[in-house]
Amino acid sequence: MGSVRILVTEDDEDLLFAVALSLRGEGFAVDVAADLAAADEALAVNSYDCAVLDRMVPGGDTLDHVRRLREAGFQVPVLFLTALDDVADRVAGLGVGDDYLVKPFAMDELVVRVRSLCRRGAIGPPGLLRHGDVELDVGRREASRAGVALTLTPTEFAVLQLLLTRAGETVSRADLISHAWDEMADPKSNVLDVLMTSLRRKLRPPQVIHTVRGIGYRLG
Repeated sequence: MGSVRILVTEDDEDLLFAVALSLRGEGFAVDVAADLAAADEALAVNSYDCAVLDRMVPGGDTLDHVRRLREAGFQVPVLFLTALDDVADRVAGLGVGDDYLVKPFAMDELVVRVRSLCRRGAIGPPGLLRHGDVELDVGRREASRAGVALTLTPTEFAVLQLLLTRAGETVSRADLISHAWDEMADPKSNVLDVLMTSLRRKLRPPQVIHTVRGIGYRLG
């Protein structure tokens, strides 16, 4: 499947680390924020499949913030984490967000709920992307070239999906890394080069992904 990106906002450092570690261990790309300002900035500049937000963080109540974002058209599925367990709090949370998990909680349950929200809220490019004889079925998470199925890792799928979505354009290294990896990835590292070598090998000749030196890659 393609890379699924999650934002986690939590002011308890230990819990934030534990949640991010659990989600990354299940294959999610995870960005973290410790306060409302950082979360708001992340939501403004990145595309997320789901947001896991602690209710009360430095800067305010994320429920009120999401309510304002919803009024402006914000559609990312939101799961609220909170110690507030009154019925009124649950109703308020579900009225604004998509799920509500009371602390303390089991990490396994959180992972299952996040995965469910990502499936439920999946929106994005057309279901079928094609360039020449390369085809990507986004809905089924299947890739092929000249009718032959390709076995891609989630990150390879995400990179190829972005290249196909922007076929004919040069896609920068920064855009590819931002799309396929989480904020822990070092843009100066060679992770993208290693992935491209593997992806080109799987796609087989003739070469379809071309390097634009000093900039990034494009489909040719």
